[in-house]
Amino acid sequence: MLNKLYSIFLENPVISIDTRGISSGCLFFALKGPNFNANEFAISALEKGASYVVVDDARYVLDERYILVDDALTTLQNLANHHRKQLVCTVIAITGTNGKTTSKEIIYRVLNKKFKTTATSGNLNNHIGVPLSLLAIDLDTECAIIEMGANHVGEIANLCKIAEPDIGVITNIGKAHLEGFGSLEGVLKAKTELYKFLGEKGCPIFTKDNQQNLLELVPNTSIKYTYGQLNTSNYRVNFVDAQPYVQVSMGKHRIKSQLIGDYNFDNIALSLALGLHFGVEIEKIKNAIESYVPTNNRSQLIKTEHNTILLDAYNANPMSVEKAIHNMINIEHAHKVLILGDMFELGEEEQKEHISMINHCLVAGFKEVYLVGNVFDSVNNTIYPSYKKIQELIITLKDSPIKETFILIKGSRGMKLEELVEYL
Repeated sequence: MLNKLYSIFLENPVISIDTRGISSGCLFFALKGPNFNANEFAISALEKGASYVVVDDARYVLDERYILVDDALTTLQNLANHHRKQLVCTVIAITGTNGKTTSKEIIYRVLNKKFKTTATSGNLNNHIGVPLSLLAIDLDTECAIIEMGANHVGEIANLCKIAEPDIGVITNIGKAHLEGFGSLEGVLKAKTELYKFLGEKGCPIFTKDNQQNLLELVPNTSIKYTYGQLNTSNYRVNFVDAQPYVQVSMGKHRIKSQLIGDYNFDNIALSLALGLHFGVEIEKIKNAIESYVPTNNRSQLIKTEHNTILLDAYNANPMSVEKAIHNMINIEHAHKVLILGDMFELGEEEQKEHISMINHCLVAGFKEVYLVGNVFDSVNNTIYPSYKKIQELIITLKDSPIKETFILIKGSRGMKLEELVEYL
């Protein structure tokens, strides 16, 4: 069945799992979710132009265009792994608590200077997204960067079985998705499943030079490369400044990025290391990094009529928020304001971690901090104003406009803090 399905895929190489995005001649997989059964939409997919539909419920099979399997998701994953085995490209897996997507985007631009390169689109990095990313790789691709996310132990291990990476990167380990992992130790165990997989194959691993908790877990069978500012690093990169854009140097070369926040140093250093590892000329690496402009609410610098805004509202966890606060300490500006939104998926640590972020602001000496969300509002007993909903803060901003200020906006995606920009 898998070989037959793969032959069909080669003739219809576009995969769809959503009838709202059907393209003519695609292959539709009817996946189930907690609140839907896409088998019900198979006929609609065909009517909209799909060539075949993969279903796992015999009641919906009407003709030869329906491919009946035991489980549509498992079949999608198996098909992706089968396709992976046909590829001759080097597959680079990247995971970590923070920096995955930004690093992926820069690395893609660096490697694309020399090789035909592809990378995970958006954040398709889970048990569905990784198979879709793999199936989007052309057979003549030379390098593929696959982002891997996880919210429970065992997920990275399963993604490795599907993608079979040749090289692995863990950007960092921090407190995120604690609801699923249970603890920081659970996060560490889950993310380092990538190291275990690569170690058994004797494949290269890239790790930041000062992350001892990760370095100690790299298997002896792996080839280990480090990057960062330490003299012992395989790829030594120096931090220059971040006022507000990050600048780094490597030897006689200075690179001026368009990334905001000193925490982006790690992403740039990793991109340099991988570029040099793959033999990309340093001048081409420099050009790739300097021309990258972040989008999608990730460390975006926005200049409005009245203020300069650092919009970093795509995601938030204790590690990334703490780094953002620290970066704001170092930003040289006469008037600085922080707007922090709730951090999601922290489980039993939720209140404790939000209190910790408030304390970081107090210790740093920030006088103007706006806290948004049910959790921040419930734990806040400081001089900082807090609001349960973003609409309440908008009313305040209308009544008391902020002007001539450098503003950090940081919070979890579900808070939709980017809606504040038009009022600043």
